[in-house]
Amino acid sequence: MAVRGAPAEVLLQRPWLPVSISGCQLLAKSWFGETSYHILLTDVDCVWEERMDSAAIQKRAQELNRRLKAEVKAFFSHLCEVVQPCLTGSDGQPGGEAQISLRRQEDGNICIKLKSELAELPVYWEFHCTPAPVTVVCGQLVRPLLEMSRLLQRQVEQLGGLLGRKDAEIQDYRENGAVLSRERLQTVVFEENTYREDFMSKALPLLRSEQTDALGFDADLQYLYAAVVARNARKRKLSEEQQPAGEEAAVASSGAGAVCSEAGEDGPEDAAGAKMADRRAAQQSLPVRSNPAERASSKPKKKKGVGLFR
Repeated sequence: MAVRGAPAEVLLQRPWLPVSISGCQLLAKSWFGETSYHILLTDVDCVWEERMDSAAIQKRAQELNRRLKAEVKAFFSHLCEVVQPCLTGSDGQPGGEAQISLRRQEDGNICIKLKSELAELPVYWEFHCTPAPVTVVCGQLVRPLLEMSRLLQRQVEQLGGLLGRKDAEIQDYRENGAVLSRERLQTVVFEENTYREDFMSKALPLLRSEQTDALGFDADLQYLYAAVVARNARKRKLSEEQQPAGEEAAVASSGAGAVCSEAGEDGPEDAAGAKMADRRAAQQSLPVRSNPAERASSKPKKKKGVGLFR
Protein backbone atom coordinates (compact mmCIF):
# COMPACT_ATOMS: atom_id res chain seq x y z
CA MET A 1 0.00 0.00 0.00
CA ALA A 2 1.43 3.33 -1.06
CA VAL A 3 1.73 5.76 1.81
CA ARG A 4 2.24 9.45 1.28
CA GLY A 5 4.93 11.19 3.29
CA ALA A 6 6.28 14.69 3.39
CA PRO A 7 6.20 16.75 0.20
CA ALA A 8 9.52 16.33 -1.61
CA GLU A 9 10.42 20.01 -1.26
CA VAL A 10 9.73 20.03 2.50
CA LEU A 11 11.94 17.02 3.19
CA LEU A 12 14.64 18.27 0.83
CA GLN A 13 15.06 21.46 2.89
CA ARG A 14 15.76 19.45 6.05
CA PRO A 15 19.51 19.00 6.67
CA TRP A 16 21.27 15.68 7.10
CA LEU A 17 22.19 15.28 10.76
CA PRO A 18 24.69 12.82 12.28
CA VAL A 19 23.03 10.37 14.69
CA SER A 20 24.14 7.27 16.55
CA ILE A 21 21.71 4.41 17.27
CA SER A 22 22.96 1.24 18.95
CA GLY A 23 26.52 2.22 18.07
CA CYS A 24 25.68 2.63 14.39
CA GLN A 25 26.80 5.94 12.90
CA LEU A 26 24.18 7.33 10.51
CA LEU A 27 23.06 10.47 8.78
CA ALA A 28 19.36 11.17 9.23
CA LYS A 29 16.77 13.63 8.03
CA SER A 30 13.17 13.49 9.15
CA TRP A 31 9.85 15.25 8.85
CA PHE A 32 6.99 14.86 11.34
CA GLY A 33 3.59 16.24 10.43
CA GLU A 34 0.38 16.26 12.43
CA THR A 35 -0.20 12.50 12.14
CA SER A 36 2.39 11.40 9.57
CA TYR A 37 6.14 11.21 9.17
CA HIS A 38 8.90 10.56 6.65
CA ILE A 39 12.43 9.61 7.70
CA LEU A 40 15.62 8.95 5.75
CA LEU A 41 18.70 7.19 7.11
CA THR A 42 22.04 6.44 5.49
CA ASP A 43 25.38 4.94 6.43
CA VAL A 44 26.79 6.01 3.03
CA ASP A 45 26.61 2.39 1.85
CA CYS A 46 22.80 2.46 1.60
CA VAL A 47 19.89 4.85 2.10
CA TRP A 48 16.73 3.69 3.88
CA GLU A 49 13.40 5.40 4.25
CA GLU A 50 9.96 4.99 5.77
CA ARG A 51 6.88 7.14 5.29
CA MET A 52 3.66 6.64 7.22
CA ASP A 53 0.31 8.40 7.24
CA SER A 54 -2.39 8.46 9.91
CA ALA A 55 -4.10 5.21 8.88
CA ALA A 56 -0.84 3.26 8.70
CA ILE A 57 0.31 4.61 12.08
CA GLN A 58 -2.97 3.65 13.73
CA LYS A 59 -2.81 0.14 12.27
CA ARG A 60 0.75 -0.53 13.42
CA ALA A 61 0.11 1.02 16.84
CA GLN A 62 -2.81 -1.37 17.39
CA GLU A 63 -0.75 -4.35 16.26
CA LEU A 64 2.11 -3.54 18.63
CA ASN A 65 0.02 -2.28 21.56
CA ARG A 66 -3.10 -4.38 22.14
CA ARG A 67 -4.00 -2.63 25.38
CA LEU A 68 -3.52 0.89 24.06
CA LYS A 69 -6.76 2.86 23.62
CA ALA A 70 -5.33 6.29 22.90
CA GLU A 71 -6.31 8.14 19.74
CA VAL A 72 -3.82 8.18 16.91
CA LYS A 73 -3.15 11.92 17.37
CA ALA A 74 -2.27 11.50 21.07
CA PHE A 75 -0.15 8.44 20.33
CA PHE A 76 1.71 10.19 17.52
CA SER A 77 2.35 13.25 19.69
CA HIS A 78 3.95 10.98 22.29
CA LEU A 79 5.97 9.22 19.58
CA CYS A 80 7.36 12.52 18.30
CA GLU A 81 8.44 13.61 21.78
CA VAL A 82 10.26 10.34 22.30
CA VAL A 83 11.98 9.76 18.95
CA GLN A 84 12.75 13.24 17.63
CA PRO A 85 15.71 13.86 19.99
CA CYS A 86 17.32 10.72 18.61
CA LEU A 87 16.72 11.53 14.93
CA THR A 88 17.76 15.17 15.19
CA GLY A 89 21.13 14.41 16.75
CA SER A 90 20.50 16.63 19.77
CA ASP A 91 21.88 14.17 22.28
CA GLY A 92 21.60 10.85 20.46
CA GLN A 93 19.19 9.47 23.05
CA PRO A 94 15.38 9.18 22.97
CA GLY A 95 13.38 11.44 25.23
CA GLY A 96 12.33 10.40 28.72
CA GLU A 97 13.00 6.83 29.86
CA ALA A 98 12.55 5.40 26.38
CA GLN A 99 14.79 2.73 24.91
CA ILE A 100 15.79 2.55 21.26
CA SER A 101 17.64 -0.10 19.30
CA LEU A 102 18.55 -0.74 15.66
CA ARG A 103 18.79 -4.10 13.94
CA ARG A 104 19.93 -4.84 10.40
CA GLN A 105 17.88 -7.53 8.69
CA GLU A 106 19.02 -10.15 6.21
CA ASP A 107 16.83 -8.73 3.44
CA GLY A 108 18.71 -5.41 3.58
CA ASN A 109 16.09 -3.54 5.62
CA ILE A 110 16.66 -2.03 9.06
CA CYS A 111 14.27 -2.09 12.00
CA ILE A 112 14.40 0.53 14.75
CA LYS A 113 12.54 -0.55 17.88
CA LEU A 114 11.34 1.95 20.46
CA LYS A 115 9.95 1.30 23.92
CA SER A 116 8.47 4.03 26.12
CA GLU A 117 5.59 4.68 28.52
CA LEU A 118 2.30 6.50 27.99
CA ALA A 119 -0.21 6.84 30.83
CA GLU A 120 1.87 4.34 32.87
CA LEU A 121 1.49 1.75 30.12
CA PRO A 122 4.36 0.39 28.01
CA VAL A 123 4.26 1.67 24.45
CA TYR A 124 6.06 -0.05 21.60
CA TRP A 125 6.87 1.25 18.15
CA GLU A 126 8.94 0.03 15.22
CA PHE A 127 10.34 1.86 12.22
CA HIS A 128 10.52 -0.50 9.25
CA CYS A 129 12.97 1.21 6.90
CA THR A 130 13.50 -0.16 3.40
CA PRO A 131 16.07 0.86 0.75
CA ALA A 132 15.00 4.14 -0.82
CA PRO A 133 14.42 4.45 -4.58
CA VAL A 134 17.25 5.79 -6.71
CA THR A 135 15.29 8.97 -7.45
CA VAL A 136 14.99 9.73 -3.73
CA VAL A 137 18.69 9.05 -3.13
CA CYS A 138 19.74 11.29 -6.02
CA GLY A 139 17.35 14.09 -5.10
CA GLN A 140 17.99 14.11 -1.36
CA LEU A 141 21.69 13.27 -1.21
CA VAL A 142 23.70 12.82 -4.41
CA ARG A 143 22.69 15.93 -6.37
CA PRO A 144 23.01 18.36 -3.41
CA LEU A 145 26.41 16.88 -2.51
CA LEU A 146 27.68 17.30 -6.07
CA GLU A 147 26.53 20.91 -6.12
CA MET A 148 28.14 21.51 -2.73
CA SER A 149 31.40 20.03 -4.04
CA ARG A 150 31.28 22.28 -7.11
CA LEU A 151 30.59 25.32 -4.94
CA LEU A 152 33.47 24.51 -2.58
CA GLN A 153 35.79 24.04 -5.56
CA ARG A 154 34.96 27.52 -6.78
CA GLN A 155 35.62 28.86 -3.30
CA VAL A 156 39.05 27.19 -3.27
CA GLU A 157 39.89 28.71 -6.65
CA GLN A 158 38.93 32.18 -5.46
CA LEU A 159 40.94 31.77 -2.26
CA GLY A 160 43.96 30.67 -4.30
CA GLY A 161 43.66 33.79 -6.44
CA LEU A 162 43.34 35.93 -3.31
CA LEU A 163 46.52 34.43 -1.84
CA GLY A 164 48.37 35.16 -5.07
CA ARG A 165 47.36 38.81 -4.90
CA LYS A 166 48.36 38.97 -1.23
CA ASP A 167 51.81 37.60 -2.11
CA ALA A 168 52.17 40.27 -4.80
CA GLU A 169 51.21 42.94 -2.28
CA ILE A 170 53.73 41.67 0.29
CA GLN A 171 56.45 41.54 -2.35
CA ASP A 172 55.73 45.17 -3.23
CA TYR A 173 56.11 46.14 0.43
CA ARG A 174 59.45 44.35 0.63
CA GLU A 175 60.76 45.99 -2.51
CA ASN A 176 59.90 49.38 -1.00
CA GLY A 177 61.87 48.69 2.19
CA ALA A 178 59.19 47.20 4.51
CA VAL A 179 60.56 44.77 7.11
CA LEU A 180 58.69 42.35 9.40
CA SER A 181 58.91 43.19 13.08
CA ARG A 182 58.60 39.48 14.00
CA GLU A 183 60.29 36.77 11.94
CA ARG A 184 57.73 34.12 12.91
CA LEU A 185 55.11 35.95 10.82
CA GLN A 186 57.05 35.43 7.61
CA THR A 187 55.39 33.11 5.05
CA VAL A 188 56.52 31.49 1.81
CA VAL A 189 55.00 32.36 -1.57
CA PHE A 190 51.82 30.39 -2.24
CA GLU A 191 52.16 27.77 -5.00
CA GLU A 192 48.84 26.12 -5.76
CA ASN A 193 50.16 22.82 -7.11
CA THR A 194 52.64 22.40 -4.26
CA TYR A 195 49.97 23.19 -1.70
CA ARG A 196 47.50 20.71 -3.28
CA GLU A 197 49.98 17.84 -3.26
CA ASP A 198 50.97 18.53 0.34
CA PHE A 199 47.34 18.78 1.45
CA MET A 200 46.34 15.50 -0.23
CA SER A 201 49.29 13.63 1.24
CA LYS A 202 48.38 14.77 4.75
CA ALA A 203 44.56 14.79 4.62
CA LEU A 204 43.82 11.45 2.91
CA PRO A 205 45.38 9.28 5.66
CA LEU A 206 43.27 11.13 8.23
CA LEU A 207 40.08 10.39 6.29
CA ARG A 208 40.90 6.69 6.19
CA SER A 209 41.64 6.52 9.91
CA GLU A 210 38.81 8.70 11.23
CA GLN A 211 35.84 6.60 10.13
CA THR A 212 33.62 7.89 12.92
CA ASP A 213 33.85 11.45 11.68
CA ALA A 214 33.42 10.62 7.98
CA LEU A 215 29.62 11.03 8.20
CA GLY A 216 29.63 14.22 10.25
CA PHE A 217 27.84 17.19 8.75
CA ASP A 218 29.05 20.08 10.84
CA ALA A 219 27.19 23.39 11.07
CA ASP A 220 29.01 24.88 8.06
CA LEU A 221 28.16 21.93 5.79
CA GLN A 222 24.56 21.93 6.97
CA TYR A 223 24.34 25.65 6.14
CA LEU A 224 25.86 25.01 2.71
CA TYR A 225 23.44 22.13 2.07
CA ALA A 226 20.46 24.31 3.03
CA ALA A 227 21.68 27.14 0.79
CA VAL A 228 22.08 24.83 -2.21
CA VAL A 229 18.65 23.20 -1.92
CA ALA A 230 16.96 26.57 -1.28
CA ARG A 231 18.51 27.98 -4.46
CA ASN A 232 17.35 24.95 -6.45
CA ALA A 233 13.84 25.30 -5.01
CA ARG A 234 13.68 28.96 -6.12
CA LYS A 235 14.87 28.06 -9.63
CA ARG A 236 12.32 25.24 -9.87
CA LYS A 237 9.49 27.50 -8.67
CA LEU A 238 10.46 30.22 -11.15
CA SER A 239 10.53 27.68 -13.98
CA GLU A 240 7.10 26.36 -13.01
CA GLU A 241 5.70 29.90 -12.96
CA GLN A 242 7.09 30.68 -16.40
CA GLN A 243 5.92 27.42 -17.94
CA PRO A 244 2.13 28.11 -17.81
CA ALA A 245 2.63 31.50 -19.48
CA GLY A 246 4.56 29.84 -22.28
CA GLU A 247 1.91 27.17 -22.67
CA GLU A 248 -0.87 29.79 -22.90
CA ALA A 249 1.04 31.68 -25.59
CA ALA A 250 1.58 28.46 -27.52
CA VAL A 251 -2.12 27.56 -27.28
CA ALA A 252 -3.15 31.05 -28.43
CA SER A 253 -0.80 30.96 -31.42
CA SER A 254 -1.90 27.45 -32.39
CA GLY A 255 -5.56 28.52 -32.15
CA ALA A 256 -4.96 31.52 -34.40
CA GLY A 257 -3.13 29.32 -36.89
CA ALA A 258 -6.03 26.86 -36.92
CA VAL A 259 -8.52 29.66 -37.64
CA CYS A 260 -6.39 30.96 -40.48
CA SER A 261 -5.94 27.49 -41.95
CA GLU A 262 -9.68 26.83 -41.80
CA ALA A 263 -10.34 30.15 -43.52
CA GLY A 264 -7.76 29.33 -46.17
CA GLU A 265 -9.21 25.88 -46.81
CA ASP A 266 -12.86 26.91 -46.94
CA GLY A 267 -12.30 30.20 -48.84
CA PRO A 268 -12.06 28.81 -52.43
CA GLU A 269 -15.08 26.52 -51.98
CA ASP A 270 -17.18 29.34 -50.56
CA ALA A 271 -16.16 31.66 -53.41
CA ALA A 272 -17.05 29.05 -56.02
CA GLY A 273 -20.43 28.43 -54.38
CA ALA A 274 -21.15 32.16 -54.30
CA LYS A 275 -20.31 32.50 -57.99
CA MET A 276 -22.61 29.62 -58.90
CA ALA A 277 -25.44 31.12 -56.84
CA ASP A 278 -25.02 34.51 -58.55
CA ARG A 279 -25.03 32.86 -61.95
CA ARG A 280 -28.29 31.00 -61.23
CA ALA A 281 -29.92 34.21 -59.96
CA ALA A 282 -28.86 36.07 -63.12
CA GLN A 283 -30.27 33.36 -65.33
CA GLN A 284 -33.60 33.46 -63.52
CA SER A 285 -33.87 37.26 -63.90
CA LEU A 286 -33.47 37.20 -67.74
CA PRO A 287 -36.70 37.07 -69.96
CA VAL A 288 -37.57 33.68 -71.32
CA ARG A 289 -36.90 33.36 -75.03
CA SER A 290 -38.06 30.37 -77.04
CA ASN A 291 -36.60 28.93 -80.24
CA PRO A 292 -37.91 30.10 -83.66
CA ALA A 293 -39.08 26.59 -84.44
CA GLU A 294 -41.11 26.53 -81.31
CA ARG A 295 -42.63 29.96 -82.14
CA ALA A 296 -43.61 28.79 -85.62
CA SER A 297 -45.25 25.69 -84.36
CA SER A 298 -47.25 27.65 -81.90
CA LYS A 299 -49.07 29.76 -84.56
CA PRO A 300 -52.34 28.25 -86.05
CA LYS A 301 -51.92 26.86 -89.60
CA LYS A 302 -54.02 28.40 -92.37
CA LYS A 303 -56.38 25.98 -94.02
CA LYS A 304 -56.13 25.73 -97.79
CA GLY A 305 -59.23 26.63 -99.57
CA VAL A 306 -61.24 23.90 -101.25
CA GLY A 307 -62.81 24.91 -104.54
CA LEU A 308 -62.64 24.43 -108.22
CA PHE A 309 -58.90 25.12 -108.45
CA ARG A 310 -56.54 22.98 -106.50
